Order: sequence, then C-alpha cells, then structure tokens
Amino acid sequence: MYPLVLAAVTAMFLSLFSADTSATDQPSTPAGVPVLIELFTSEGCSSCPPADVILQKLDDYQPIAGAQLIVLSEHVTYWDQLGWKDPNSSTAFTDRQSSYENELGVKEPYTPQFIVDGGQSVSLDKVQELESAVNKEKAAPRLSVRIGEVTVDPSDPTKVTAHIEADPAADKHADVFVAVAISHVESQVLKGENGGKHLIHVAVVQQLTKVGKISKGKPFAQDVQLKLKSGESPKDLRLIAFAQESGPGKILGATMRNPVN
Repeated sequence: MYPLVLAAVTAMFLSLFSADTSATDQPSTPAGVPVLIELFTSEGCSSCPPADVILQKLDDYQPIAGAQLIVLSEHVTYWDQLGWKDPNSSTAFTDRQSSYENELGVKEPYTPQFIVDGGQSVSLDKVQELESAVNKEKAAPRLSVRIGEVTVDPSDPTKVTAHIEADPAADKHADVFVAVAISHVESQVLKGENGGKHLIHVAVVQQLTKVGKISKGKPFAQDVQLKLKSGESPKDLRLIAFAQESGPGKILGATMRNPVN
C-alpha cells in the first residue's frame, strides 16, 4: 500500500501548482517572497514519508509563483517509543509543535503537519490547501531578514559565526531565530511502522536557537555563534534565519543561505 499512497499523494501535490515540474528534472531557482514551511514529522509514523516527499518537491522545484519556499523538517519524539527511535528527533521540536497547537487551536499534535509561516496548519489529507496558504502569506507585509557574512573557524570547522540583520518592525516586537539544517538526510528504518523502508529527508533541523529580539521600531544586527555537531560539514548545511511573533506566532520574515557560499 505504501508505494501506492506515496504515488497518489505526490501526483495530487504536483497537480496543484502552476509550475510544470514534469517538464524538467532540474530544480528551479528560488525567487519571490520568502515563506517558511515547517513540517513536523517522524520516521516512526507511516503517514509521514509522503509528506517528506512533498517537502522535498517544494524545496527542489519552488512550484508557487512569486514565493521563495524556505522549508524546515522538524522531527518530533512522541513516536520514538513505538518501535523506532528517530535519529533526527528532538524534544525541542515536540515542544515547538505543541506551542503551535495552543496558538492555532489544534486539539493535539499530529504528524505529518505543515505549518505555513507560523499561522496556518495543513494536514496531509488537505495538502491541496498548501498553495492557498502560501499565496495568502506571500501577500502579507514582510520584514527583511538577512544573513550577512558567515565565517567558519579554519582551526575548528564546527565553529561558525553568522551576521544576522533584520529591519525594524513598525508596531510590534519579534523573536529572531536561527536554524541549522542538514540539506539531505537518508535513513534506513529497521523497525516500527516504516520498518524496512529507506527514507529521504530535506532540511532536517539540527538546532533551532532564539538569538535575540527585534524591538519595536529598531533594526536588529548581531553576530551569532553556532556550534555544529562533530562530523557535520558546513557545505552540507543550510542556515535559516527568521523573525517570529512570540507564541510561536506569525513569521514576519525569513531568509536562507549555505554557510560556505
């Protein structure tokens, strides 16, 4: 059943958007208004692999005109006791999802769940709503968030410094976050609901840190020190910076870059 479900969901997803991804095997160049899409997922959940594929398609093909889709894969922990411990899971992402549910009025956390710009929840069975959610968010006022100079310590490549800037918010305060994500992760699941399956993930968040606040009417500028895990190579990572109303609430602006570019 799994290949049939995956094929059906992927085909439905691709039919939603104006970009014809079947016409080329080459990913498109991101352009347009940055919109952050967070996917709460787990390798222990049999419904999650199709959503992981959708996130990868969003990242690769950027199929929504006028939007730059910045994606994050956040692996939760509440499936870890049901046969397979997801090596990418973290209680920080479980807590972040629970906070979203409180803000959005969702009764309880579930996977897979897409959160679009911090303000709209989309489930896999309503994936067709992703396009309208993105179109709504790209039309909203945005703060410019920028990742400036990024330096890697030549004596210790696990030490990275990034300069983060954001324009002032005219009438509100906001938290500034930096995420470190592995661009491409493959996993062979041995047990649990996905036992025997080879899974592929994109933009798998390894750390998500609140680095400061934007005060009302004041710009933000700060050098951020990041400590990578042993064995992580900066060339395989991406940095995502975003401003978000407390809660977590609405995403006010976001940006992404590779540490070595």
